[in-house]
Amino acid sequence: MEDIELVTFVNTQVIPVCIFLIMMGMGLSLVTDDFKRVLKYPKAVAIGLTNQLLLLPIIGFGLANIMPLEPEYAVGVMLLVLCPGGTTSNMFSHLAKGDVALSVT
Repeated sequence: MEDIELVTFVNTQVIPVCIFLIMMGMGLSLVTDDFKRVLKYPKAVAIGLTNQLLLLPIIGFGLANIMPLEPEYAVGVMLLVLCPGGTTSNMFSHLAKGDVALSVT
């Protein structure tokens, strides 16, 4: 019973605080010029949105159909490819010294 309480505590208290700290740290590293640069060069935003909103779901749908998956797993694959990256992609962009403003946008 104690293990379940620990897992619940971690899921409801620890993980949200960690995500908050990660997002706050990345947000504090951004300046207004970062977003001006993103608006100045909209090609990167267009490519990213096209890949995330069109290409990734098409690839996921194709893989879910080609691979011999049970329906539950195929639905899981589609849920994964249809969800935006969010905190994780921003964090990896930050760690890789990438364009965090572009990732946030």
